[in-house]
Amino acid sequence: MQAHLTHYWSLYFVIWVQVFVAVVVFVVFAIAPGLGDRFFRPIEIFFSSFAAKKTIAICSLFLATIVIRVTLLPAIGIPFPGQHDEYSYLLMAETFAHGRLAYPPHPLWKSFETFHVNSFPTYSSMYPPAQGAVLALGLILGHPWIGVLLSAAAMCAMVVWMLQAWMPSRWAFLGGVITLCNLGVVSYWVNSYWGGAVAATGGALVLGALPRIFRTQRIRYSLLLGLGVAILANSRPYEGLLFCIPAAAWLLFWLAGRSSPPLRRTIPTILLPAAGVLALTAAFMAYYNWQLTGNALLMPHSLNFRTYYRTPVFLWQHPGAPIHYNNKQFEDFYTGWCRDLYHGSARDIVRLAGEKMRFFISAFLWPGAFPALFCLPLALRNRRMRLLFVELLVCLAGIFSVVYSEPHYAAPLTCVFYGLIVQGIRHLRAMRLGTRPAGIGLARVTILLLLLTTGFNTCHLIRTPTRPYPGSWNEGTGDPGNAEIERQLDQVPGKHLIVVRYAATHNPHGEYVFNHADIDRARIVWARELDPQQNDKLFAYFKDRQIWLFEPDRNYQELTPLHVNSSQPGTHLGG
Repeated sequence: MQAHLTHYWSLYFVIWVQVFVAVVVFVVFAIAPGLGDRFFRPIEIFFSSFAAKKTIAICSLFLATIVIRVTLLPAIGIPFPGQHDEYSYLLMAETFAHGRLAYPPHPLWKSFETFHVNSFPTYSSMYPPAQGAVLALGLILGHPWIGVLLSAAAMCAMVVWMLQAWMPSRWAFLGGVITLCNLGVVSYWVNSYWGGAVAATGGALVLGALPRIFRTQRIRYSLLLGLGVAILANSRPYEGLLFCIPAAAWLLFWLAGRSSPPLRRTIPTILLPAAGVLALTAAFMAYYNWQLTGNALLMPHSLNFRTYYRTPVFLWQHPGAPIHYNNKQFEDFYTGWCRDLYHGSARDIVRLAGEKMRFFISAFLWPGAFPALFCLPLALRNRRMRLLFVELLVCLAGIFSVVYSEPHYAAPLTCVFYGLIVQGIRHLRAMRLGTRPAGIGLARVTILLLLLTTGFNTCHLIRTPTRPYPGSWNEGTGDPGNAEIERQLDQVPGKHLIVVRYAATHNPHGEYVFNHADIDRARIVWARELDPQQNDKLFAYFKDRQIWLFEPDRNYQELTPLHVNSSQPGTHLGG
């Protein structure tokens, strides 16, 4: 509890420091409104002119995201997976790259059972398929991370495209730059395999298509609207549903209004194209569910929760009775960590809300952004901006109603976050003290602090690539983990079986038992040490492999050869 209080006070301190700095800057520029004009104005004129070329501006953000992150490869490198979720997504990517949706359950599935992966009725990831499809594309191109990079670039480009429908082009371009700086360089969205950019792209497509549909009623925008909904449904289904409710209400209200064209025009150009995409999406999702779970209406994620979780999903739910798991690591994770996360008390609700607020601020904002947030009430004067506020309130209400939440859960709101922040900067820039344009300097300082913060976080990540950058929720570029052990076996010919023995005090978040999609054909297989009978079945099944013992809690860099005596079944493992 003391640690949480320390984090809250630290956050409040940072906010009040920014308020103080903002007041000082405001007063300074009120006294000297022309301060810095010679430096800032030519830059602003250049980028305003550049942003007016809308297609070029969109493409430039896409390419800039790729170029900047590729340029940093010698210093930061390609991220290693470090979390259960990442390995599950990578399993999905490899399965898709093999031309399959899932693999049949392995006969020795208990030895390979791992987190966030379903073992029955198929061996498959529990997550929706969109992120896995992006990673599979990257895998086909050479490495899964290529898919992450391309999705991050698409996110930045689509935020610009979305905002171009809501505000002048120069401000839309600024929104893309903010997205690039906050999420496209050092964020865990681009330095891990968890995702975030895919759902953010879906949200931008939905809110970018709607105003264009109202203005032009072109079929392509209806198709893009449907595509955005499809991406959200297959990346963040719950948050995507919440996101689509206000957008759908706005569309229906417009169709029913007097300003809407007659139905003989809107049906073929708006309703039928969007409905067609949604129908195809529903059919695909039903088929995907059926292939993975045997039930067209049962999602893999829901199946995994039914199988392993007895903890509440929503704050108003109560935990179920504990169940027995096949290994101690699952016991420690599902019965220990998950149940300790939330007990249903008012203190737990306040604690979780505070943690979510801190995580979202760390992920989406930067020191210096708060003056723009203070101007957001002024944005309500613009009727068009009110939909973005409604989107924000509806989605945040849903996110704060669940127990588990991380910043990329709010990914559909990315374009909303940065659209409102840019609108706040616009009002900040227009603020005056009497006849003096004092706000323009404060708006410039806000953007300057964004660039400085991005540079600082980049330097920090270069110095400590496996550590989170300051104030973040992410795990940096991950932990080499399995890759380091497998590298030891590169020079050892043949196939290998690594049996992982965990200590009684092992942290279940540090899992090593993750395998390729086709376990039997993999050169290296990771298995969990279980009871002697299960171990004997494992050794008999993989009798043609060299067997190793790995004890990460004793030495996470060393493998010990195992010599199994098949004439003495039921014996415990020994080195």
